[in-house]
Amino acid sequence: MKNQSEIFIRTEPMEWEQVAPGMKRKFMGYDDNIMMVKVHFDKGGIGARHEHVHSQTTYVVSGKFEVTVGDKTEILNEGDGFYIPPHIEHGALCLEEGILIDVFSPVREDFLAGISGYSK
Repeated sequence: MKNQSEIFIRTEPMEWEQVAPGMKRKFMGYDDNIMMVKVHFDKGGIGARHEHVHSQTTYVVSGKFEVTVGDKTEILNEGDGFYIPPHIEHGALCLEEGILIDVFSPVREDFLAGISGYSK
């Protein structure tokens, strides 16, 4: 295994990384095989439609989101979740400010490219 995060992650002192207008994230743990990311959305924030080679599962910690996976769209609330198979286009619109927990397999190397000490 080439890369991994610290064993214990304390998010309080960690700075948010601005990803897009109305959307920021914190890395919650990763190694070469898996990654967990905490994503905060302001109301109206958009997770633009995209696809990737990773399997993804997401838990709605808080807020309300309109989520599209492939050709299906649902409104999801706190406590809900969704799964995205590899290579399926997906996106989200935040209807009420909230937080998502995204888990990816394998690690999203594109997310970590700017982190000090990370190497492919």
